[in-house]
Amino acid sequence: MERFLARHADRVIGVLSGFDRLVFRGTMRTIAFAEGMGKFLSWRGVLLKDFGPYVEATTGLVKKRSLESAEALGRPIKFLPSSATSKEDVARSLLAEHPIEDGLICVLTSVEPCMTFEIHRSREKKRLELVARQRKCLFLYHYFLDRCFGFLSARLQTWFPFSIQICLNGREFLGRQMDRLGIEYVRRDNCFPSIEDLPRAQRLAHAQLRRSWPMALNRIANQINPARAEVVGQKAPPYYWSAHQSEWATDVMFATPDDLDAIYSSLVKHGITHFASPDVLRFLGRRVRPGFQGELTSHFKDRPGGLRLKHAVGGNSIKIYDKQGSVLRIETTINAPRDFKVYRPKEGGPPEDLAWRYMRRGVADLHRRAEVSHAANKRYLEALGTVDIEQTVQQHIAKVLGPAQLEGRTLRPLAPWSKDLPLLEAISRGEFAINGFRNRDIAALLHPAAAENTTEARRRSASVTRLLRILRAHGIVTKVNKTYRYQLTQRGRQVIAAVLATRSASVRRLNDLAA
Repeated sequence: MERFLARHADRVIGVLSGFDRLVFRGTMRTIAFAEGMGKFLSWRGVLLKDFGPYVEATTGLVKKRSLESAEALGRPIKFLPSSATSKEDVARSLLAEHPIEDGLICVLTSVEPCMTFEIHRSREKKRLELVARQRKCLFLYHYFLDRCFGFLSARLQTWFPFSIQICLNGREFLGRQMDRLGIEYVRRDNCFPSIEDLPRAQRLAHAQLRRSWPMALNRIANQINPARAEVVGQKAPPYYWSAHQSEWATDVMFATPDDLDAIYSSLVKHGITHFASPDVLRFLGRRVRPGFQGELTSHFKDRPGGLRLKHAVGGNSIKIYDKQGSVLRIETTINAPRDFKVYRPKEGGPPEDLAWRYMRRGVADLHRRAEVSHAANKRYLEALGTVDIEQTVQQHIAKVLGPAQLEGRTLRPLAPWSKDLPLLEAISRGEFAINGFRNRDIAALLHPAAAENTTEARRRSASVTRLLRILRAHGIVTKVNKTYRYQLTQRGRQVIAAVLATRSASVRRLNDLAA
């Protein structure tokens, strides 16, 4: 990112990073599965043959209690016949018709698919069984101007297990934070083209990570489902909160729209032309194993505000687009957190048993989501920092074409377009972007066929060790302290990008550049 900012220092007035859209899901885990729901019914003394009337009465109570506040305040309650209707647009329209400064805006109701329970008569077992089923039920969408988070929505499923989904915006949250502290800013939509005290605003955005999210989300849950204690019991467990989706945005604020417009087309063209699948993987940190069947995509979208370029793998993506004329936004969206790692104890295990484990959806790993997303945005901006640079390819790679020194030994030059090209392609693969690579990872890529015996495996390992030593001498890779892993350096990324760009460029293109 520093390279990009240094290159455009005369145009950029600041950078702001933080959460954009956040979607949380609240689940009462003890009744979220058939066996747990069966134990709950047993505790309540409800027979399976009486399940239908019981849940019908319970759903009626949940709906009644949820709508009481809207009815008492005289706020609009509107049924939407189509679940495809943009509920946010309807809510904002109702806010314009019935303006308020704080509190409940409206409640929208809609029948939509849900996961719930029903009674199944088993012919084999000759008895009634409680099973989970995909059905349709009534959802209640509460829209608020929340005193803390600003504009947000909270969706309640009115059938068991009464799941909740809360959607809020980190930039909206930041605006409320700055209002309380009297920080002046210009806001357009969900971005800030200028902020009076940007360093302080950035600290506020980072402070969102330290917030007690379960406490804040439970406050909203109690507002939209006040019947929870009546239905589940006074000692009912609180909702378990998970981050269903997170968007982390890095906004580069330009002095004027003309300053951004002058370079934006070049940035987008560079992204679609030069960022191949390994680059997308490198940005997002997706680990690809043999037999990987996932789809890597990069595509344009012509929006009313301009072009957007999006790269996606699995449920995660990174995109670039212009916001409100003068803001360049790089945004990483995480829907599949298991693709990333977090240093944590095993869930339910001893706290001292720390190891790199898969990232969970739970809000406990929200801080790691931010770290991973911010790192992805920085790598993307760093890659864009090479667009239209004045240095030639020759200047980039001149030093690696000569011998290098490492620990008192002289090592050979690199041959980037001949015998060392497979090595450079291997170490730049996207699956190594987050956690780096090991000797055996590179050996497997350079020698796809399995070694015939132990002697051959050791020979390959020794060969890769020598190659890694050469790369270290040239500053292409660095060894991760106290591990057997290596990572690309910034210089290494620049050299490999230059080599791969010239390899894939046509003679006509190179002649055009030379002219």
